[in-house]
Formats: sequence, structure tokens, C-alpha cells
Amino acid sequence: MRGIKRSAQLIAGALALTMSLSPHAFAHVVFAEPEAAPHSYYAGFLRVSHGCDGSPTHAIRVEIPEGVNIARPQPKPGWEISIERAPLAEPIASEGGAITERVVAITWRGVLAAEHFDQFGIMMRLPDQPGRLYFPVTQTCAEGELRWREIPAAGAAWNSVSRPAPVLNLAIPEQNTAQAHH
Repeated sequence: MRGIKRSAQLIAGALALTMSLSPHAFAHVVFAEPEAAPHSYYAGFLRVSHGCDGSPTHAIRVEIPEGVNIARPQPKPGWEISIERAPLAEPIASEGGAITERVVAITWRGVLAAEHFDQFGIMMRLPDQPGRLYFPVTQTCAEGELRWREIPAAGAAWNSVSRPAPVLNLAIPEQNTAQAHH
């Protein structure tokens, strides 16, 4: 009986904490998988969880940070894609030939009801060094706009700003030492 009562108390506490958080705590644009290995290909999905104060989303524009020299958007039925490019100072060798320009922004245009969520996919070749990559997003709605572009101060938590840019943490995966010995 004590175990049931304790479980009920834990559930009630978790619900109270959840209800006390600002609705904006869950409203950020984020990567579904926020960690990746440096020097790898990564298929990432940015989650958009709502419109702009009840207004449907009409466009999502994602800025691609320096160091990401290959970025390809995933098509979405009913959405148009536009890609902005800029020349590279030096060509980069790639399995498909020399790369002379990089994608600097990708925009999807369509309609996402304010009460729905969706994901917007990008396949990227990530930089060689570990660290954080920020992907500023502009969410344009039928009425209004949300700019998810703020980057927290060094050492501050990602959500310490009101509209943080989606972040991708590049980290070298830890080796499983137990498997390495078998």
C-alpha cells in the first residue's frame, strides 16, 4: 500500500511541476535528436510545435551555420522549398565532386495549423570539431512571426534565453569499454 501511495505522490508532484512551467518552456523549435558526432553525416529533424499565438505557420526558414558545407532539405508534401547559397572561399573536395558554394539557408513554405506540430528534415555533413552549432529559425505565420535566434551566453543553459536558436551538440561518442574487451 505504501508503494502505491508513494507512486501516486510522485505522479502528482510531476504533474504539478509540469503545470507550473510556462507554456513557452515546451514551445521551442528544437532538433528531435540534439546530439551528433563531429565529421559525420546527420539527418536532423527540427520540430515546430505550434503557430504564432493561434495563427498557422506559413514558412520555416533555417539558417545553416558556418562549417556545415553540405545541407540538403527533405521535401514535404504540400510544401515548397527554397535554398539560399553563398560561394566558398576555397572549393572543398567531396565524393560528388568539388563543392564551390554552401547552403546558407533553407525555407519551407506551406501551411501548418497552429494546433499541430511537424518536423522539417535536413541532411548535413557536420564539421570536424566538437562543440555547439546554432541554427537560427524564423517562423512566419499568417499573423505574426517568431524568431528563434537567441544564443545563450557562454556557460549559460540553452533555454536561459526566451527564444533560443535550435542547437546541435557535436560530441565524440563514448566508447563502451565493456564491449571493447570482448
